[in-house]
Amino acid sequence: MTVHHLNQLLLVCSLVLLVAVAAVRISSRSGLPSLLVYLAIGVLMGQDGIGHIHFSNAEMTQVIGYAALVVILAEGGLGTKWKEIKPVLPAATALALAGVAVSVGVTAAGAHYLVGLEWRQALIIGAVVSSTDAAAVFSVLRRIPLPARVTGTLEAESGFNDAPVVILVVAFSTAGPVEHWYVLIGEIALELAIGAALGLAVGWAGAWGLRHIALPASGLYPIAVMAISVTAYAAGALAHGSGFLAVYLASMVMGNAKLPHWPATRGFADGVGWIAQIGMFVLLGLLVTPHELGDDILPALIIGLVLTMLARPLGVVLCLLPFRVPWREQALMSWAGLRGAVPIILATIPMVNGVDGSRRVFNIVFVLVVVYTLIQGPTLPWLARTLRLGDDTETADLGIESAPLERLRGHLLSVDIPEGSRMHGVEVNELRLPPGAAVTLVVRDGTSFVPLPTTVLRRGDELLVVTTDPVRDAAERRLRAVARGGKLADWLGTGDGER
Repeated sequence: MTVHHLNQLLLVCSLVLLVAVAAVRISSRSGLPSLLVYLAIGVLMGQDGIGHIHFSNAEMTQVIGYAALVVILAEGGLGTKWKEIKPVLPAATALALAGVAVSVGVTAAGAHYLVGLEWRQALIIGAVVSSTDAAAVFSVLRRIPLPARVTGTLEAESGFNDAPVVILVVAFSTAGPVEHWYVLIGEIALELAIGAALGLAVGWAGAWGLRHIALPASGLYPIAVMAISVTAYAAGALAHGSGFLAVYLASMVMGNAKLPHWPATRGFADGVGWIAQIGMFVLLGLLVTPHELGDDILPALIIGLVLTMLARPLGVVLCLLPFRVPWREQALMSWAGLRGAVPIILATIPMVNGVDGSRRVFNIVFVLVVVYTLIQGPTLPWLARTLRLGDDTETADLGIESAPLERLRGHLLSVDIPEGSRMHGVEVNELRLPPGAAVTLVVRDGTSFVPLPTTVLRRGDELLVVTTDPVRDAAERRLRAVARGGKLADWLGTGDGER
């Protein structure tokens, strides 16, 4: 590649990113998932579109897709609140393991008996589409005000179920007879255990280091967090464990550890996650050849109908039966099993391995994902309202950014009071911060001033709170307690310093 070629590539990539960013605005207003817009951009750039770009490298697509998925899982883990998924962890684990098994079996049977696919192809498709997509789930569910139990279960499931599905797809795509079911179960259990152990260890070590080591620039914290997340994935994969589970757990640990400069880190991860999604979907759109899809539309619709109306609901009902989840929440979880880029990426594995009929498998999966995402994504808010599961009463949380003062053994807390916070109307002295913490500055409407004890706080204010190191956590807990409970919040707060 010459410098001239590089200039052309940069121009094309920057224009694609700008179009994709503008498409997010359109998709958010229309209710269409943005992944469909990105796929459309890739198709338009492909050999059947206006770009006439011929791209058929499935192996490169798989490698880049894996890398993008690592970033997306890291971003999703950083935004996952432990207090929301902790109560639903057993249910999410059951969906990610037993639910996947039910979905694979039922979908594969439908593909074999209704469509006529060979058992190997049917099993591959059943495994590929049984993984709910983290990018699709994170992007759609966080815009819908659902109860925390539903959101937590679905997010944790999408973060956990990639690992067993990858193992199944690789096993079904390997030349020779498929291993016995008990061997696959043993491999899945071992890889999940290794990935979970390494992910938790790397996440804890990374969070401890970032909280106790003051870096010279705030911009280094987001880079360090993402590097630690990728380290968890690589360590898990090289140890023959589940790298995807490792990166999700490591990111979740750091996301709930009150790291310094957290809003900047969260914004950086969000931006990198968007780039990963855009690049991954556009590349997948390039790989597909639209004129070859005609014969696979009907099989994709049939398999998708079996998956959506039978396999997914059956898996949800069976897995959640011991947890006594209300039927309305089960109905929403059944419909919210969103698919996205992950199934399409996994469909490249049999192509790389040279499995017979793998191109048809890829085309069926592509059509299935596009059609059913187009149906399920926009109808989720309507279904949530119909089932009366909307949760509009949740109080907006505070935005608190922490900057360590290593030499002074203290911390600066920058606190933003959002719309809906019950800190609005509270006097500074009514915050009742612990000794060693004080509000030293208030920024209101672009003007900063030193507050008096009787200064009334308002929504939109930004506070600068100075705390000594021993009371830093107590001060943040107290601020969050007042934000949720107002001036009548208990003196000791809620005892919950988690995000």
